[in-house]
Amino acid sequence: MCKLCWAISVVLLVTLSLISYKFIITGSVAPSKDDRQAILLSESERDLVLEEMRMFLTSVQKITNGITKEDMDIVVKAAREVGALAQQAVPGSLMGKLPLSFKKLGFDTHTKFDALALDAEQLGDPQHALQQLSRLMNNCVSCHATYKIQSHAANF
Repeated sequence: MCKLCWAISVVLLVTLSLISYKFIITGSVAPSKDDRQAILLSESERDLVLEEMRMFLTSVQKITNGITKEDMDIVVKAAREVGALAQQAVPGSLMGKLPLSFKKLGFDTHTKFDALALDAEQLGDPQHALQQLSRLMNNCVSCHATYKIQSHAANF
């Protein structure tokens, strides 16, 4: 009886480990012709990720506008719109399809927007905000150079 319990426990542990590895580490990915990693999502999941990227771009435009006008209230508001609170809308099912490196980059980007908002509010220094924005944009460039978001019929 004890051997059967141990065998079942081992099988469950291995299964849980494999599911966790797939959900947390690898996600749903495939190689692509352009040497980037294709993240395979349903059409609605792809739309959600691309919408978030457009929100980032819109915020970057508002931030640069605020910096050029030396209006740090615009900078603060625009950066907060896409800070860490914005990522809470991402469903768990989608998170499981994203590779860990993509998730880390996304979390870091949201965190950098929050830091930019906080510093803009507290320091009020447009030059400092511009430097932070420049570092933040490295995340965007890195992401687009590394990944592509692809609809995949098998995910429906």
